[in-house]
Amino acid sequence: MIRVTREGGLWTAVIDRPEKANSLTLEMLQDLAEFAESASAEGARALVLTGAGGVFSAGADLEEARAGLATSPVWERLSAAVAGFPGLSIAALNGTLAGGAFGMALACDLRLAAPEAKFFYPVMKLGFLPQPSDPGRLAALVGPARAKLLLMGGAKIGADEALAFGLVDRVLPADDLMDAAHTLAADTLAAAPEHARAIKELCR
Repeated sequence: MIRVTREGGLWTAVIDRPEKANSLTLEMLQDLAEFAESASAEGARALVLTGAGGVFSAGADLEEARAGLATSPVWERLSAAVAGFPGLSIAALNGTLAGGAFGMALACDLRLAAPEAKFFYPVMKLGFLPQPSDPGRLAALVGPARAKLLLMGGAKIGADEALAFGLVDRVLPADDLMDAAHTLAADTLAAAPEHARAIKELCR
């Protein structure tokens, strides 16, 4: 349910469970974490995360969430692996981003979104806490008040508002997202790895 392609230094992972709104099971989360960890270990220069169909990911599979997935450390393992990737990481958000799926997108360097995408993180309503690193990364992008708007106010925002907030960096037609991601990755793919890594460190 996670499709991985490797084109030289560009690695792409596609969440491919559209019949379930790309909701994430434990196995899928482990596969995504291993993808990001391997990308770092094997010298990938850029990675792209995207989804199949019209939704990026609705978050945790509800059945598995009730069975304990909502509080599993695998979410932090995944976001830490993406955040620790030394090259350029891009979330190509082909549609709605919800719940725990926020973690991997927030950990990326860049977020591109389709105009139809919606963004919401209803953990409080469901009786869970957000994953530990998510509120800090969210607040760093949109500010503390807007982070609370999403996490505590239950707000659901569209792509244009997400762009105005700073949650996403560009809004593009869904069919153009992957081409845009590849274009943005091109300079990093062409650079010496240590040069790209140094610039990324300077931006932290």
